[in-house]
Amino acid sequence: MTDLLDLSEGLISGRLSIDDHPPLALTGDATLHELAPGVGFIESFGNVTALVDDGHLALVDAGSPFTAGAVHTAVRGWSDAPLELAVYTHGHVDHVFAVPEFEAEPGAAPARVIGHENVPGRFDRYRLTNGYNGVINQRQFGLAAPVFPDQFRYPDETYRDELIVDVGSLRVELRHDKGETDDGTWAWLPEPKVLCTGDLFIWVSPNCGNPQKVQRFPWEWSVALRRMADLGAELLLPGHGLPIAGADRIRSVLSDTAELLESLHAQTLELMNAGATLDELIHTVRVPEHLAGLPWLQPVYDEPEFVVRNLWRLYGGWYDGDPSTLKPAPRAQLATELASLAGGASVLADRARELSEAGDHRLACHLAESAALAAPDDVAIHRIRKQVYVARMREERSLMSKGVYRWASSESGRRVDELDSD
Repeated sequence: MTDLLDLSEGLISGRLSIDDHPPLALTGDATLHELAPGVGFIESFGNVTALVDDGHLALVDAGSPFTAGAVHTAVRGWSDAPLELAVYTHGHVDHVFAVPEFEAEPGAAPARVIGHENVPGRFDRYRLTNGYNGVINQRQFGLAAPVFPDQFRYPDETYRDELIVDVGSLRVELRHDKGETDDGTWAWLPEPKVLCTGDLFIWVSPNCGNPQKVQRFPWEWSVALRRMADLGAELLLPGHGLPIAGADRIRSVLSDTAELLESLHAQTLELMNAGATLDELIHTVRVPEHLAGLPWLQPVYDEPEFVVRNLWRLYGGWYDGDPSTLKPAPRAQLATELASLAGGASVLADRARELSEAGDHRLACHLAESAALAAPDDVAIHRIRKQVYVARMREERSLMSKGVYRWASSESGRRVDELDSD
């Protein structure tokens, strides 16, 4: 069995590359590792912590719809104690699905499921926007079809700020903080000094700006990280990625993550207060250089640029400071006018290809998009649009960006096939 703590230490120290063990891989064997007496950890998408004390079993998080069965099997290979308690660190669908597997066991009593008071509202919203969330997942993860559940195991009990629960003689302190979500919970076990962070720490640059999701909370997230860093935890069990051992290591990774968010927050507000536009912000705010190379803060899922946009939305609303976008003309109409001025949509497309080949992907995408909007039935233009977005996707690091650009290239690919078959 892989030694997760040794692997973790190798990644933090630089002995191993983070590329050798991506923290947000969609695959995983869902093996349970006992990292301390009575503390089992399952690395999957997302992680699950199992706690056993004197015949009492609890879960902190419960896995995704795709891993729920494997989580149940792994836990049952470790303990046959009845599941009494499950804590949702938040209501994202990769953290809440294994409880029914335990409740379906012959003779099993319902578990006591606890979450923050905003979790039920999240589940209600997911059901209301099921189709939209399915499309987001398809685009973000490159799936063949929209995928999103519409049934959820709601909490039996909710809390607002703090709640203490017991697993046998084990004390578990639940605390609420906003961060990636407004319903976040992290769990502190003071006796073994074990910290379950949920998605407040996931081994990547914080997922605090996802362009297709609802509001996130960078400042509150940084406050939560500082609180956790001060606990003196000896074992950190994250919502995604590997466990981390050692008080100094844990304090360091949490503090560095807090500092990154604090810096983005401060830079953004300074520019906003000076009257800068959103365009100026996203091309000015940067991650501090001493944090940019840390293996647990790489922008391979979300990106700091998107966090800046999220802060703008939080503090400034949706108007971006450009008066032409307040009540814009239809994009296709604007693109047609620009193409006419340029001498035709093909001129825009050809220039987009030149810029892309020269490495100016940002500008190339603007021109390719305008060309396709101005001439939606032009096969040659769609071929160039596909080429531009494929090149952009290959240059990007974050899953968020790759997903959007892959989607755009596929759109033009499908349009080329349709037009060629006519």
